[in-house]
Amino acid sequence: MTSEFYRNIVIATDGSENTQKAISYGIEIAKLSGATVHALYVVDTSSFSSIPMSSDGGWEAMFEILHKEGQSAVSAVKQQAKAAGVEDVREIVWEGNPSAAIIEFAEKNNVDLIIMGTLGKTGLDRFLLGSVAEKVVRGSTVPVMVVRSGETS
Repeated sequence: MTSEFYRNIVIATDGSENTQKAISYGIEIAKLSGATVHALYVVDTSSFSSIPMSSDGGWEAMFEILHKEGQSAVSAVKQQAKAAGVEDVREIVWEGNPSAAIIEFAEKNNVDLIIMGTLGKTGLDRFLLGSVAEKVVRGSTVPVMVVRSGETS
């Protein structure tokens, strides 16, 4: 079965267990609709702006580690999707502010649905840290499905 409603789905992941439930939902929707899955991980380069640059290579090493974590996260989504019978899965590792990058990717790639998890933070934690999911919901012109991990903090 294919759907004209969902042809391109972004599954945003940070590689943590908290996104697993969202990944499962996204894969199931892609399987039912015949959609292409774009497994997206964003290396948060905005956090590097407050770190002083040094010549010892520490910054570059950290950046490389984050890129490898991102590649591992999107590869895991691809493996899970392939095991479920989803044929068209693309692995994307981008750089930037996570919420802005997710929105930009979706708008530039004719995405029909963004699926992402949330930690379910409330109160002061959410106020101080912000929420990538909340920022995506507020800023996206593309429909967003936010899936709670089931854990609360």
